[in-house]
Amino acid sequence: MHGDGSGDRPDGAADADAARGAAPSGTEAVATRTFDAPELRGTTFHEVRVRSVLDRVPGASRMPFEWTVNPYRGCAHACVYCFARKAHAHLGLDTGTGFDTRILVKVNAPELLRRQLASPRWPGAHVAIGTNVDCYQPAEGRYRLMPGIIEALRDRANPFSVLTKGTLILRDLDLLRQAAEATDVGVCVSVGFTDHELWRTVEPGAPAPERRLDVVRALAGAGVGCGVLMAPVVPFLGDRPEQLRAAVRAVAEAGATSVTPLVLHLRPGAREWFTRWLHRHHPGLVRRYEAMYAAGAYAPTWYQRLITRQVHEFAAEFGIGPAGRGASRPAVPPAGGEAPGHGAAAGPTRLTLR
Repeated sequence: MHGDGSGDRPDGAADADAARGAAPSGTEAVATRTFDAPELRGTTFHEVRVRSVLDRVPGASRMPFEWTVNPYRGCAHACVYCFARKAHAHLGLDTGTGFDTRILVKVNAPELLRRQLASPRWPGAHVAIGTNVDCYQPAEGRYRLMPGIIEALRDRANPFSVLTKGTLILRDLDLLRQAAEATDVGVCVSVGFTDHELWRTVEPGAPAPERRLDVVRALAGAGVGCGVLMAPVVPFLGDRPEQLRAAVRAVAEAGATSVTPLVLHLRPGAREWFTRWLHRHHPGLVRRYEAMYAAGAYAPTWYQRLITRQVHEFAAEFGIGPAGRGASRPAVPPAGGEAPGHGAAAGPTRLTLR
């Protein structure tokens, strides 16, 4: 078992290849397409066949899982803070608008996953889905890769978790329920804030926060436990106590089983793109961000602990809390650890059918 083979290449190499219809190393080009559907307009899809769809998390990572499946590279949710932007650079693709509008689709992901799970070498480990980019981004409505992925995991009774900002997950509710009868399944939705102005500028392609909370509400109504990853908490723009309290209250009212806060982190690739956004929309905050993130990708520990304490206090007020110890292995990093790209993985709680 190994990663998907999309290794580092010189900047611009894979970009030039893609323009000629070729594919990045470790993949086989199938087609390059565009669609007229409103939600897909302006996006180019590079369909590729990969050698492996199970990616092993590097040993130095602090993520609480070892294996991931990410059927897409790039994400039309266009979150300006997404750490997965750097992965586009590894493919030789642009980490700015290119990340938002040039999506690699691993069209053979479901069938390949089924074969890899059946291998005698596969240890049956927990698989976290959607930890790089959103597995339920708009492209999934066209390519429908997730049903086959869930079915493969269900049929092998292999534990897994899903993190998403996408409302399309409700399409696969029956499959998730079936999988939960066979193994531990975690589901989590990413909602970092409820401020509409902030959402429109920092997550322009993602569903509105209330639509994501509607997903939580629908899952809860169907008897499916769903946690919320409150990520990112954006310093100076979404971290006032009244903003945090409003977000936690909305999460609780939607019926979430848990809420887990995660402060914005700015790793290379995302940092540059976010800084450009900051200069355009909030130039007065540039120096404050430079000071806060002077030591690296993460906000100071004292600040992370402050936010976590406040969110947990509000969660207690509204009767919810962080993911419990009884949850299936959550795809959520420890404080100060790495974080999923699109929020997009979540304090997912074990999928419980009530």
